[in-house]
Amino acid sequence: MNKPYSTLIIDDEPLAIKRLEKLLLNFPESINIIGFSKHGGEAKNQIEFLEPDLIFLDIEMPVLNGFELIEALEKIPLIVFCTAHDEYALKAFETNSIDYLVKPVRLERLEKTITKLKQFKNKNTSHDILKVVQELSAQKKQKQMTSITVKKEDKLIFIKLNDITYFEATDKYVSIETNKGTFLTEKSLTQLEIQLPNYFLRVHRAYIINTNFVEEVQKYFNSRFIFKLNNKGILSVTSGRSYINQIKKWMNM
Repeated sequence: MNKPYSTLIIDDEPLAIKRLEKLLLNFPESINIIGFSKHGGEAKNQIEFLEPDLIFLDIEMPVLNGFELIEALEKIPLIVFCTAHDEYALKAFETNSIDYLVKPVRLERLEKTITKLKQFKNKNTSHDILKVVQELSAQKKQKQMTSITVKKEDKLIFIKLNDITYFEATDKYVSIETNKGTFLTEKSLTQLEIQLPNYFLRVHRAYIINTNFVEEVQKYFNSRFIFKLNNKGILSVTSGRSYINQIKKWMNM
């Protein structure tokens, strides 16, 4: 007998989570709920830690929406989208790698999803899922981000990305280091990582650096690196071990 799918429910609406959880309890032979997330940033950490077989994923959420979350994952589980907006119910969702449910979810529709999911046990569909999501995400993307807006007292300040040396996560905020000083934003590093152009590189759970300011990279112990950034003075940022692959990719190693 096949084991049930380890399943994570991701939705920013508590009532939607409760409703879906109640419906899924009708399928204990197929579904084993192992956790819940209220937004994409939290879900990314849970997916990487719990490695679920399946996620039920809302699309419109704070921090990271459903599309942004998937593009941020290295290993993509099977996905069933849950959305209140049926304009997302595009033909792409009817492929063999993906399904969607329009809220409020109905038991008879969920039964069809469970039947469909049984066909894909042990199949690797990550590439197909990512391709579909990238196509859909491209339809929603705006022009490439060139600046970030922050509040300072009663003013809005527009900071050009070219002036930013690095972002650093602190207790409640993310600090933005520039040649004109330090600013604070309420955006998380995870959210920024998705939105920033590709010349920004996540090198640590607390740091995203602007690679245009990298003057030197030194090898450090435990598969880490020290980045020397030059922006009106030398600054040093030490990478985290879990970011070694993307750092080596950037360095073409």
